[in-house]
Amino acid sequence: MRWWSVANFVSNAGTWMQLTVQNLLVLQITGSAAATGLSMSVQAAPALFMSMLGGAAVDRWPRKVTAAVSQALLGAVAFTTAVLVATDRLDMTSLMVLAAVTGTIATVDGPACALLGNDLVPVADVPSAIGVGALVHNAGRLVGAALAGVTVGFLGTAAAYAANGLSFLFVTAVIPFLRPAADAVRRAAGPGPRPGKRDDMTIREGLAFFARRPRLVALAGITGVSAVFGRNYGLTLAVLVTGPLAGGPGAFGTVSTVLAVGGILGAVLGARLRRPSVRVVGTLAAAGALLQVVAGLSPSLAVLLVLVLPMAVVESVSDTAGTAVLQTDPPPHLRGRVLGVWSSIGTVWGLGGPPALGLLMEFAGPRGALVTGGVVVAATITAGRVLRARRTPRPVALPTRPGEEIAGREALGTAA
Repeated sequence: MRWWSVANFVSNAGTWMQLTVQNLLVLQITGSAAATGLSMSVQAAPALFMSMLGGAAVDRWPRKVTAAVSQALLGAVAFTTAVLVATDRLDMTSLMVLAAVTGTIATVDGPACALLGNDLVPVADVPSAIGVGALVHNAGRLVGAALAGVTVGFLGTAAAYAANGLSFLFVTAVIPFLRPAADAVRRAAGPGPRPGKRDDMTIREGLAFFARRPRLVALAGITGVSAVFGRNYGLTLAVLVTGPLAGGPGAFGTVSTVLAVGGILGAVLGARLRRPSVRVVGTLAAAGALLQVVAGLSPSLAVLLVLVLPMAVVESVSDTAGTAVLQTDPPPHLRGRVLGVWSSIGTVWGLGGPPALGLLMEFAGPRGALVTGGVVVAATITAGRVLRARRTPRPVALPTRPGEEIAGREALGTAA
């Protein structure tokens, strides 16, 4: 697990370095912010249409082989881009094609690597392993974004893509030496599809399981309303800081740094969760929404900075708990497909949330958007909890007299 965490840190740093450089490269080629957004959408689009196929592949193929091959392919795409940039042959069309190929490979790589990490620890430690993964992700994001500017400044844009390619190869080299935990082997061999019965490996089975599982549907609802009306702080707080609070890019950079630090602290706290649940996710999401309401009313940048840290911590712990539920609730032979369903749903939120929030800011302003969004999130989660409490059946006391046994106790015990 230590080796896997180191490999993931290196890979995440390389990925965020490439993403940062790619946005700068598109701006350099086209001079258009719209084209930059388009390149990001092209890379994300395959997750919308192909994630369920990728999840089915992860359930069907050996996990270590799948992760190693997908990492090697991502490395090949990064090296190809580096060569095109170095030879000055990269145009917008080829960049879009490479972005689409990267997004397609990621539909398999994402669930394969996530589930492979869970296999390295005993089942009781899976929530902690997911928390460690979140910590590694946030740390890699910070380091990768910082290294992008240094690498481009001293070595050029092609070097950033080449470094990302090397990071993928490092992960590929580590995977063959990973040894799953003993109970992970038993889990993989537990209840699941019978060999040769390929109908059990269909995408439909993953969709049906997700739809029939109330806790997963509730988790999707909580995450969806939070993604549309909350979070997205890169958009809402940017407008708030540079608008009503009269700060500049440097002030927003400070806010972004505090958000990143809060994400790391939240990942550390999330790694200590032993029994994450949808109730915990909902409670934390509602708490974060209320903090967002207060942040929207901040009279100064100093007050906002005080609120931003707990907002980021709560969001990170909530995300870690939700990921733990998502990756441990389905049976082992369905986890890849359930993650594929989740990735498709998350892509819808990722593509639709920012435009909806931007429209809300047009009508209500940044303060109004933060306050309204926070109220909507908290109210929706509270209403869902009240409805669930009303539908939950309560135990009925059987009528007895003092000193008498319940009639038919033996039969009831046998039935139980």
